[in-house]
Amino acid sequence: MKDCIFDNFQNSVDESLLRHRSILDIITKLQESEARVNRAVAKSITNCGCINVEAKQYTPTNIENLDLDTPTSSHIDHVQGALCENCRDVIERELGNNLFYITSLCNLLDLNLYDILLKEYNKISTLGKYTMR
Repeated sequence: MKDCIFDNFQNSVDESLLRHRSILDIITKLQESEARVNRAVAKSITNCGCINVEAKQYTPTNIENLDLDTPTSSHIDHVQGALCENCRDVIERELGNNLFYITSLCNLLDLNLYDILLKEYNKISTLGKYTMR
Protein backbone atom coordinates (compact mmCIF):
# COMPACT_ATOMS: atom_id res chain seq x y z
CA MET A 1 0.00 0.00 0.00
CA LYS A 2 2.76 2.43 0.91
CA ASP A 3 4.44 1.94 -2.44
CA CYS A 4 1.11 2.90 -4.09
CA ILE A 5 1.15 6.21 -2.22
CA PHE A 6 4.68 6.90 -3.43
CA ASP A 7 3.87 5.84 -6.98
CA ASN A 8 0.70 7.94 -7.00
CA PHE A 9 2.64 10.93 -5.67
CA GLN A 10 5.36 10.45 -8.26
CA ASN A 11 2.79 10.19 -11.06
CA SER A 12 0.93 13.27 -9.79
CA VAL A 13 4.17 15.27 -9.74
CA ASP A 14 4.92 14.17 -13.27
CA GLU A 15 1.46 15.23 -14.46
CA SER A 16 1.51 18.58 -12.67
CA LEU A 17 4.95 19.71 -13.84
CA LEU A 18 3.88 21.38 -17.06
CA ARG A 19 6.62 23.99 -17.37
CA HIS A 20 10.25 23.84 -16.41
CA ARG A 21 10.80 20.19 -17.33
CA SER A 22 14.43 20.82 -18.22
CA ILE A 23 16.97 19.21 -15.91
CA LEU A 24 18.55 22.64 -15.43
CA ASP A 25 15.21 24.08 -14.36
CA ILE A 26 14.55 21.20 -11.99
CA ILE A 27 17.94 21.17 -10.28
CA THR A 28 17.92 24.94 -9.82
CA LYS A 29 14.35 24.83 -8.46
CA LEU A 30 15.45 22.00 -6.14
CA GLN A 31 18.33 24.10 -4.90
CA GLU A 32 16.02 27.08 -4.41
CA SER A 33 13.54 24.95 -2.45
CA GLU A 34 16.36 23.65 -0.24
CA ALA A 35 17.37 27.25 0.48
CA ARG A 36 13.76 28.09 1.36
CA VAL A 37 13.66 25.20 3.86
CA ASN A 38 16.85 26.51 5.46
CA ARG A 39 15.45 30.04 5.50
CA ALA A 40 12.20 28.90 7.15
CA VAL A 41 14.15 27.13 9.90
CA ALA A 42 16.37 30.19 10.38
CA LYS A 43 13.29 32.42 10.65
CA SER A 44 11.87 30.12 13.32
CA ILE A 45 15.00 30.86 15.30
CA THR A 46 15.56 34.54 14.53
CA ASN A 47 12.13 36.06 13.83
CA CYS A 48 9.77 33.89 15.85
CA GLY A 49 12.09 32.48 18.48
CA CYS A 50 10.00 29.36 19.03
CA ILE A 51 13.19 27.31 18.75
CA ASN A 52 16.71 28.18 19.84
CA VAL A 53 20.08 26.88 18.83
CA GLU A 54 22.61 26.26 21.54
CA ALA A 55 25.65 25.01 19.70
CA LYS A 56 28.56 23.76 21.71
CA GLN A 57 31.53 21.81 20.56
CA TYR A 58 30.88 18.11 20.87
CA THR A 59 33.86 15.88 20.50
CA PRO A 60 34.31 12.89 22.74
CA THR A 61 37.66 13.14 24.47
CA ASN A 62 38.23 9.49 23.83
CA ILE A 63 36.44 7.83 20.92
CA GLU A 64 36.51 4.50 22.77
CA ASN A 65 34.24 6.07 25.42
CA LEU A 66 31.55 6.94 22.87
CA ASP A 67 28.50 4.93 23.93
CA LEU A 68 26.60 3.89 20.81
CA ASP A 69 24.02 2.05 22.90
CA THR A 70 22.81 5.27 24.52
CA PRO A 71 19.42 6.39 23.20
CA THR A 72 19.72 9.06 20.51
CA SER A 73 17.73 11.51 22.62
CA SER A 74 20.78 11.91 24.83
CA HIS A 75 22.93 13.02 21.90
CA ILE A 76 23.37 16.70 21.20
CA ASP A 77 21.16 18.14 18.46
CA HIS A 78 21.63 21.84 19.38
CA VAL A 79 17.87 22.57 19.15
CA GLN A 80 15.89 23.78 22.14
CA GLY A 81 12.18 24.45 22.22
CA ALA A 82 9.46 23.37 19.83
CA LEU A 83 8.10 24.81 16.60
CA CYS A 84 5.02 26.95 16.96
CA GLU A 85 2.06 26.13 14.73
CA ASN A 86 2.85 28.89 12.22
CA CYS A 87 6.52 27.91 11.84
CA ARG A 88 5.56 24.24 11.60
CA ASP A 89 3.13 25.04 8.75
CA VAL A 90 5.72 27.09 6.86
CA ILE A 91 8.46 24.46 7.21
CA GLU A 92 6.09 21.64 6.23
CA ARG A 93 5.05 23.61 3.13
CA GLU A 94 8.68 24.27 2.16
CA LEU A 95 9.63 20.63 2.74
CA GLY A 96 6.68 19.62 0.57
CA ASN A 97 7.93 21.87 -2.23
CA ASN A 98 11.38 20.37 -1.81
CA LEU A 99 9.93 16.86 -2.04
CA PHE A 100 8.09 17.91 -5.20
CA TYR A 101 11.36 18.89 -6.90
CA ILE A 102 13.20 15.81 -5.63
CA THR A 103 10.41 13.74 -7.16
CA SER A 104 10.58 15.77 -10.39
CA LEU A 105 14.29 14.97 -10.62
CA CYS A 106 13.53 11.29 -10.04
CA ASN A 107 10.96 11.38 -12.84
CA LEU A 108 13.32 13.07 -15.25
CA LEU A 109 16.08 10.54 -14.54
CA ASP A 110 13.65 7.59 -14.58
CA LEU A 111 14.23 6.79 -10.90
CA ASN A 112 11.58 5.43 -8.56
CA LEU A 113 11.27 7.44 -5.34
CA TYR A 114 9.91 4.48 -3.39
CA ASP A 115 12.82 2.27 -4.49
CA ILE A 116 15.29 4.95 -3.38
CA LEU A 117 13.58 5.26 0.00
CA LEU A 118 13.48 1.49 0.38
CA LYS A 119 17.20 1.13 -0.43
CA GLU A 120 18.07 3.84 2.07
CA TYR A 121 15.81 2.27 4.70
CA ASN A 122 17.39 -1.15 4.16
CA LYS A 123 20.88 0.34 4.46
CA ILE A 124 19.99 2.12 7.68
CA SER A 125 18.17 -0.85 9.19
CA THR A 126 21.00 -3.22 8.28
CA LEU A 127 23.81 -1.03 9.55
CA GLY A 128 21.78 0.73 12.25
CA LYS A 129 23.73 3.21 14.28
CA TYR A 130 26.92 2.16 12.50
CA THR A 131 25.95 4.09 9.36
CA MET A 132 26.98 7.26 11.25
CA ARG A 133 26.69 9.91 8.57
